[in-house]
Amino acid sequence: MRRAIAILVALGMSCIVQASTPDRAIDAFIAREMPASGAPGLAYAVVDDGDIRADARGETLKGSGEPVIPDTPFLLGSVSKSFTAMAVMQLVEAGTVDLDTGIGRYLPIFAQAPARDVTLRQLLSHTSGFSTLQGNQAHVDSPRSGDALTRQVARIATWTPPHAPGTHWAYSNANYLILGALIERISGQDYASYITAHILKPLGMTHSFVSDGAHHPGMARGHVPWFGGKRAMADAPTGRIMAPAGGVIASARDVARYLGVMMNGRDDVIRAPSKAMMMRPASDVSPYYGFGWNLDPESGAVYHSGNSPGVETLVSMKPDAGKGAVVLVNAAGGMGFGDTVGLRVGIATLALGEKYDGPGGNWGPKSLYLAIAIVAPLFLIGMVVAWRGRNALRAKSGAFGRFSLWFPLAATLAMAWVFVILIPHLFGTPIANLYRYQPDMTLMLIAGAVTGVAWAVLRLGIAYSGKR
Repeated sequence: MRRAIAILVALGMSCIVQASTPDRAIDAFIAREMPASGAPGLAYAVVDDGDIRADARGETLKGSGEPVIPDTPFLLGSVSKSFTAMAVMQLVEAGTVDLDTGIGRYLPIFAQAPARDVTLRQLLSHTSGFSTLQGNQAHVDSPRSGDALTRQVARIATWTPPHAPGTHWAYSNANYLILGALIERISGQDYASYITAHILKPLGMTHSFVSDGAHHPGMARGHVPWFGGKRAMADAPTGRIMAPAGGVIASARDVARYLGVMMNGRDDVIRAPSKAMMMRPASDVSPYYGFGWNLDPESGAVYHSGNSPGVETLVSMKPDAGKGAVVLVNAAGGMGFGDTVGLRVGIATLALGEKYDGPGGNWGPKSLYLAIAIVAPLFLIGMVVAWRGRNALRAKSGAFGRFSLWFPLAATLAMAWVFVILIPHLFGTPIANLYRYQPDMTLMLIAGAVTGVAWAVLRLGIAYSGKR
């Protein structure tokens, strides 16, 4: 109890929350860039030497008229990893776990697992050997069930990491799901209860909570890309499975308070040396990632982005300067069109007192999007052309004729593999999961794959149906 009171007093002295005071430069930037992003709403906060300014724009749900305010809760996505890392550091400080001990020592399901010797330090810094694709595997259990996290981690325990521990850096949600299960087993509390009791409440994050399988009215609703625009997602309950990797829900003002504590150099929810450890390179294999935080050694920035279906976030700080920024947007960016990256990075850069020159034209992603968009229509036109030229197809003979009939089938099957397997894997996720983030592009990939193979089969059918 005494420690809790001391923490609250320290936080009250270190973070002075001011009334919402819009920054003119940021305000002008939002007015200029927000319409192009297609985002229905956003909230942001600025931390400057312990002082917090917060503001918001737009609606929690497109067309609802319900305004976003600085206290509107947003799903933070992967920014949540820093909360999980902070919880692990609390357990380290309590002496109940050790950073350089294998996970098999603490979780019985890993006692004989292929990854049993992966250490907590390696899990925290994404050097465990698990891949990005493994971390994004679809979940087969209900995300609302009380043991959803435990069941998913038991499944992860059967996987073999493609790399030896400590030899390769690869961002993987699997690492933080394992750490979430560790927190539950060592503390005897479920993940949401632990984070709420040991981090959110002590920090005074009164408009924040953790995904627990329930509906939470008042959250900003997610909006996904939809053929150049944005489509609102269905109002769904929060999920327990991904909570340690991406399920903390918080307001811009609350996250700013959290950043103020990370930069205050004091012992409170965790000790100052633990905070410093979280914000420096974890190892030689992880020079740009600490514990739950990305690092930019050149500029001294510490940051993390969050990408959830329909919501994108960015949290950044410069601890040496005492400056921080929080940007929460209730829309996922499209492929070049309706992108939110420029909006988020621009606000954060200006909040840190730096100049922002803009993201450029994004012609690479735009060109890819347009190229994928025209594939299915071209194949549909090709079907019409094939039918109109059916006599020429039926007249093909000899080795060259057979090649010209059968090669398109092989080529379109290869293209279908690229569209349905390779491209989603380049994004680090199966196509079913990619649909949750980029539904329009995913549908175009599937349509291109299907129409391509259908065109090749139609040509063969036409050619051989007319032959005696």
